[in-house]
Amino acid sequence: MSKFVIAVLVENKFGVLARVAGLFSARGFNINSLAVGETEDPDVSRITLVVEADEKILEQVKKQLNKLIDTIKVEDLTDGEYVDRELILIKVKASGVTVREKIVSIVDSTGAAIVDIGKRSVTVEESGNEHSIKALIELLRPYGIIEIVRTGKIALQSDK
Repeated sequence: MSKFVIAVLVENKFGVLARVAGLFSARGFNINSLAVGETEDPDVSRITLVVEADEKILEQVKKQLNKLIDTIKVEDLTDGEYVDRELILIKVKASGVTVREKIVSIVDSTGAAIVDIGKRSVTVEESGNEHSIKALIELLRPYGIIEIVRTGKIALQSDK
């Protein structure tokens, strides 16, 4: 099983996302990441999926996606050049001044940002690729991660 990044342009209508997700669940594999948003055209949405599958099953799903009446275009970004990002918010324990200073130092060195400071925690935000997100999590883990919220991956094919 390999990870694949699939971009699907669909008509921006009620129920389209449910039908797309249903194709994957009907074949018995999980969607690792899912992000949906309006494109430059408000009548069109872009669904970016990251899934683990073998090539044979993935080809069947892509064919089924193309058959959906609301599908405009299906693109497998996996083998080409593409740019991807995701957003993460991490709430970290930070009860003392020394701990807060260490967290601020990590945030400054990674290009992340502190977006909320509470009495006993600090919330950190970062957008980046999967590698930078994982690295930030591992740097903050020793301080005690309280909660993580992250978006799905978004991706665009590169012009290179």
